[in-house]
Amino acid sequence: MAAKIKKAEYYYATIDDRPGQWARILAEIKKSKVNLMAVTAFPTLTGKTQIDFFPKDAEKFKAAAGSAGLILTGPKKGFLVQGEDRAGALVEIHRKLADAGINVTAANGSAAGSGRFGYVFWVKPENFDRAAQILGAK
Repeated sequence: MAAKIKKAEYYYATIDDRPGQWARILAEIKKSKVNLMAVTAFPTLTGKTQIDFFPKDAEKFKAAAGSAGLILTGPKKGFLVQGEDRAGALVEIHRKLADAGINVTAANGSAAGSGRFGYVFWVKPENFDRAAQILGAK
């Protein structure tokens, strides 16, 4: 089974990197019944963390984020990939992009259990539409 590649909008927020921040934010999102397709985070400046949220319903998410006190940037664009977990599952995606001279600027993924995986990745904004076309992303 081929992986499904979707164009996805995401929003990001920068928060203080301290205990309890994730729990507080995720509790607010849960309370608002917002479904996240993916979430990823990484440290930025000393004492800060950037969280990228890929919500299923952007309007609902923005309201929940506001209730959580988050200052959002976005929407931005990335790709969400879901598929059968197997050796080399991402090779074809990266080969097509490389052959077109498009660099993947960041990525995160994980096995999802039950033989499935999830993966998010980003390309430069000026390459997004071309990458989507090359990959057949919907």
